[in-house]
Amino acid sequence: MSASAVHSLWTTAATAAEPISKIDAPKIEYGQLSPTLIVLGAAVIGVLVEAFVPRKSRYYAQVFVAVVALAAAFSAVVALAAGGYGTTKAHIAAMGAVAVDGPALFLQGTILLAGILGVFTFAERRLDPLAHGNRVDAFAAQASSVPGSDSEKAAVKAGFTTTEVFPLLLFAISGMLVFPAANDLLTLFVALEVFSLPLYLLCAVARRKRLMSQEAAVKYFLLGAFASAFTLFGIALLYGYAGSVSYATIAHVVDGTVTNVDPALAGTMGNDVLLLMGMALVVMGLLFKVGAVPFHMWTPDVYQGAPTPVTGFMAAATKVAAFGALLRLLYVVLPGMRWDWRPVMWAVAIVTMLGGAIVAITQTDIKRLLAYSSIAHAGFILAGVIATSPDGVSSVLFYLGAYSFVTIGAFAVVTLVRDAGGEATHLSKWAGLGRRSPLVAAVFAVFLLAFAGIPLTSGFAGKFAVFKAAAEGGAGALVVVGVIPSAIAAFFYIRVIVLMFFSEPKPEGPTVAVPSPLTMTAIAAGVVVTLVLGVAPQYFLNLAGQAGVFVR
Repeated sequence: MSASAVHSLWTTAATAAEPISKIDAPKIEYGQLSPTLIVLGAAVIGVLVEAFVPRKSRYYAQVFVAVVALAAAFSAVVALAAGGYGTTKAHIAAMGAVAVDGPALFLQGTILLAGILGVFTFAERRLDPLAHGNRVDAFAAQASSVPGSDSEKAAVKAGFTTTEVFPLLLFAISGMLVFPAANDLLTLFVALEVFSLPLYLLCAVARRKRLMSQEAAVKYFLLGAFASAFTLFGIALLYGYAGSVSYATIAHVVDGTVTNVDPALAGTMGNDVLLLMGMALVVMGLLFKVGAVPFHMWTPDVYQGAPTPVTGFMAAATKVAAFGALLRLLYVVLPGMRWDWRPVMWAVAIVTMLGGAIVAITQTDIKRLLAYSSIAHAGFILAGVIATSPDGVSSVLFYLGAYSFVTIGAFAVVTLVRDAGGEATHLSKWAGLGRRSPLVAAVFAVFLLAFAGIPLTSGFAGKFAVFKAAAEGGAGALVVVGVIPSAIAAFFYIRVIVLMFFSEPKPEGPTVAVPSPLTMTAIAAGVVVTLVLGVAPQYFLNLAGQAGVFVR
C-alpha cells in the first residue's frame, strides 16, 4: 500500500470519528498555594545568586533571600488561616493535588518558623576561630574537594564558604510544605523526593569531621532510597486496587461507596490483598521519615554525622512534615481500614517509645542521645495518631509545634560547646558546664526538662494532650505503657543536668563560644516557646483544635 493511501486512511478515520474535545487548561489557585510557591521561587533565586553574585557577597545575599522568603511565606499562611481557609473555606486546590485545610496550614506554619530558626543557625559564623583571617561557618569550604586534600586546604586558605546550603534548605522546606498537604499519592511521592534529596546533600557538608559527615549522608541516602522504593511500590499497589491515586477516590473504594465502577477495575476493587500490602508499604515509608522503630536505624548515625545546624533543622521539620502526611493518609484515605492499621500502630508506638528510651541510656555522645530521644518522641506522638479522633489530630499538631522549637534550640546549644576539634559532643566533656557557663547550662537544662515532659514546660503540655486523646480514644492501655518510657527518658535527661551542675569541671574541658545574635535568637525563641506553651498552653491547644479537621 502506498504512503499516500495510508495517509488518506488516517485522515478519513480521524474525520469519521467524533470531533476531538479541547484539552482543559489546568486550574491552579495560586493564592492558596502561595506559601509553597514563594519558598520554591526563593530557592531558584538562591541558585541564580550562586551563579551570578560575586563570592564575597553571596553569604549575605543568600541569608537575606532565605529569611525574607520564609517570613513572606509564613505571612501568606497566616493570611490564608485568617481568611477562613483553615476552617469554613477548606477545600482541595490544584485540581485535586493539594489540600488547603486546618492541619495543612498549621503544619506549614510550624515548618516555616522552624525553617527561619534553621537559617539563623546555618548562618552562624562566630563559633569557630578565624581561618586565615576569614570567618567560617559549620559547612565545608568546598564540598566537592576530597577531605584533607590540597584543594580543600587551598579553599580554606582562600576563605571559601559553601553558601549553596541556603537554596538547598529552601528546596527541602518547599517539599516539606507540600508533603502534609498532598491530596494524591503522586504529589505525596514527588514532595517526599523534593525534600529528601537536599537533606542527603546537606548531611554531607560538615566543615569538621568531613568523613563522618559523608558517611552519614551515604547511610541516609541508601536507607532513604529503600524507603522511597517501598513507598512507590505501595502507591502502585493502591493504584491497582482503586484505579486512582486520589485520596478521596481510594477512600470511597475502601468504604464501598464508589459509584460507576470501571469494569476493568471491578476485579481488583474486591482484592483486599492489594489494599493491605499497598497501605503497609506506604505507611512504612512514612514511618521511616518519622524515625519509628524498626525503621529508625539511620537516625543516630545521621544525627551524629551531619553538621549540627542541619541535624537540628532536620530533627524538627522532617518530623512535622512526615507526621502530617501520616495523619492525612490514615484519617482521610484509610479511616475505613481502622481495625487493620490500629493494632499495627499500637505495636509500632510501644516498641518505638521503649526502644528509644532504653537505648538512649547507653549513649555517651550528646547528639546520639538526642537522636534516640527523638525516636522515643516519635512513639509518644504515635499515641495521638492512634486516638483516631479530632482531639488526636489537634494534640499531635500541638506536640509537633512544641517539639520543633525545643529541638532546634537544643541543637543550637550543642553548637556552642567547643574544644580544639570543634564541637565537644562527648558527654564526659559536658561535666561541670554549669559552673563554667551557668547561662548556657541552664538553657540546655530547660530544653532537657521539656524533652522529659516536666510540668511548666511545653513537653508536659504536649505529652498530656497526646496521652489524654489516646485514653479517650480507647487506647488507655497504651497510655499506661507510655508512662514507663517517659520515666526512663526522664532518668537520662536528668542525668545530663546532674553532670552539668554537680560535677567538677575538668581543667582541659571545652569552652563555650559566644555566638552571634542569629544563634542567640534561635535559642531564645526555643526557650520562650518552651516556657509559654508550658505555662499557658490553652490558646495554642485551642488553635490546634480549630485546625484539627481534615478536608475530604
